[in-house]
Amino acid sequence: MIHATAIISPQARIADDVTIGPYSIIGDDVEIGKGTRIDSHVVVNGPTVIGEDNHIYQFASIGDDPQDKKYADEPTRLIIGDRNTIREFCTFSRGTVQGDYETTMGDDNWIMAYVHVAHDCHIGSKTIMANNTTLAGHVHVGDWVIMGGFSGAHQFCRIGPHAFIGMYAGINRDVPAYTMVSGTPGAPRGINSEGLKRREFDTQQIRNIKDAYRVIYRQGLKLDDAVQELERRAPDQPELRILLDSLRASERGIVR
Repeated sequence: MIHATAIISPQARIADDVTIGPYSIIGDDVEIGKGTRIDSHVVVNGPTVIGEDNHIYQFASIGDDPQDKKYADEPTRLIIGDRNTIREFCTFSRGTVQGDYETTMGDDNWIMAYVHVAHDCHIGSKTIMANNTTLAGHVHVGDWVIMGGFSGAHQFCRIGPHAFIGMYAGINRDVPAYTMVSGTPGAPRGINSEGLKRREFDTQQIRNIKDAYRVIYRQGLKLDDAVQELERRAPDQPELRILLDSLRASERGIVR
């Protein structure tokens, strides 16, 4: 299952049924789980852990040094979960000691061509990143987020679960959960109601989230006051907990 032209470090730990294509290079301290397929001309450097049943397409660069001038060859990591698709020419960097020491991605993500994930980023599960999406360092992306082609996020930004980032959007503030954002700089455009329907949120839950969005963006409240109002609603509307968590986690302020 490993092509004769592939170069595999003796320090790499590779499950028996992993497929590695022609001219790919697997470096030291790389671990690859069962069922994963590495196509041709892929470079994976370590320390990197890649889980099970992933598919990494040709010409991707996975787990190389962070693009950070402060990096001094420290043993930081990249961790990738299970069942992820990583298309052509994607670049995933390891973490830094100034950050979390690792870059991470969860399960079942669909990562299209030319996506860049910088050092110390943390990506959840079931996200979609269209072609040329770019994450600067220390960006957090929640579960079920969709990022349109050529969109990008400034370093240290947080994008909450179920958010939708439009094509070419530039994110320089935190994005609350469920929120649709477009433009440069990114501005809120309502909630991701179509995505929520696809994920089987019911009509009442979507209505509650829309009302919560209005509390944050349409009633002229300070953010702290909006959070207090949503806290009063949350016991009867548990879907607001995800939104509240994303608001409390914000350190850069939210998109306006």
